[in-house]
Amino acid sequence: MTFTEEQTHRYARHILLPEIGGTGQARLLSSRVLVVGAGGLGSPLILYLAAAGVGTITVIDDDTVELSNLQRQVLHNMARLGLPKVESAAAAIADLTPDVRLVPVRARLTASNIDALIADHDLVADGSDNFETRFLINDACRRAGRTLVSAAIRRFDGQLSTFRPDGPCYRCLHPEVTTDGDGPTCANAGVLGAVAGTLGTMQATEVIKELLGIGESLSGRLLRYDALKTTVSIARLKRDPACSVCGNHD
Repeated sequence: MTFTEEQTHRYARHILLPEIGGTGQARLLSSRVLVVGAGGLGSPLILYLAAAGVGTITVIDDDTVELSNLQRQVLHNMARLGLPKVESAAAAIADLTPDVRLVPVRARLTASNIDALIADHDLVADGSDNFETRFLINDACRRAGRTLVSAAIRRFDGQLSTFRPDGPCYRCLHPEVTTDGDGPTCANAGVLGAVAGTLGTMQATEVIKELLGIGESLSGRLLRYDALKTTVSIARLKRDPACSVCGNHD
């Protein structure tokens, strides 16, 4: 790929990195990432993926921008209150870079549309806020053989992991969680806005690492972040032989 003068200048700090260089930057520009959710996690995630030059970012979300979102959802602003979040995201990225095509999908992710969406992308990044959607994404990524980078936040805490097709899956992490009823979410438990920024930015970093094949993957590891204690811990995550999705069922 031949870069334009503007692209060479825009991505100069990436190209200087031996782990990325011109080849890696070209790979990012040709990559396709599906982002689920344009909220607290999706906002920094989408912004940093676009700034990095990930060429196609499809964002699925069925919500609209509300005033209470602006405390943490930095992709949106006062001028776009009431707009669908995916349209607000597209406007923000259009202002940031001409190199990135943001594809807005204003819809709820369901069993009927998820397989077709994932099939068109190299990787999936989950910024949803409920177990039902997370399990849906996990199972579809397994069927499609796609890597999933998943983050979650609540109050002052967050967690992050990467689920590759050959490693443990999200159901190995949460084998006994039920999707019945309302679980704790940002809406009913609260969240420090900056925690969304911290975890969303970390999530963007892991997505870029996976697309480029650099560094040490979080596959098989779970990162936990505690903002009040300012601690980050890493726990090993093993495949559950009894997992209904990726366990051994011979």
